[in-house]
Amino acid sequence: MQREKRKVSDSMTTVARVMMPQDANISGNVFGGSVLKMVDEVAYVAATRHARCNVVTASVDRMDFLSPVRVGDLVRLRANVNAAWHSSMEVGVRIEAEDPRTGEVRHTGSSYLTLVALGPDGKPTAVPELLLETEEDMRRNREAMRRRARRLEEKAVERFHGKRKSRRHPRGPKGS
Repeated sequence: MQREKRKVSDSMTTVARVMMPQDANISGNVFGGSVLKMVDEVAYVAATRHARCNVVTASVDRMDFLSPVRVGDLVRLRANVNAAWHSSMEVGVRIEAEDPRTGEVRHTGSSYLTLVALGPDGKPTAVPELLLETEEDMRRNREAMRRRARRLEEKAVERFHGKRKSRRHPRGPKGS
């Protein structure tokens, strides 16, 4: 049975929020954790719009903070599904901060998250295929495939080294 297909544009999500003093340290710089929370939320919305079911964040591949966000900035987060595999999806999030007094917009961060779709039983479930329409969609998809290959390779290396350690010390270190 062929899976349903959804366009990247079907799940594209943008949210905006003014940064307030409770989001920041005493110098007026917004906490990275506040930005990460917003990144996770907007990625959840984009992935849910693609999968049309409950999703959970499995990993944050990277979060690059490029410039500070300050109290009073209007933060805009744009998210879209870059790739969809069997039950997981990569969502890319671009973070921009605008000084509402001057109109200056700064690219302040980027992040890539992997989210997994869950069925009613709480187990991973298939997601629709991703229909790539634009050159930008295709570029993001190629980059997502490279990031996924790197993540899978890293996991294989970690499993290999974990098994080697367990074979050397089946009962743990001496004296334990």
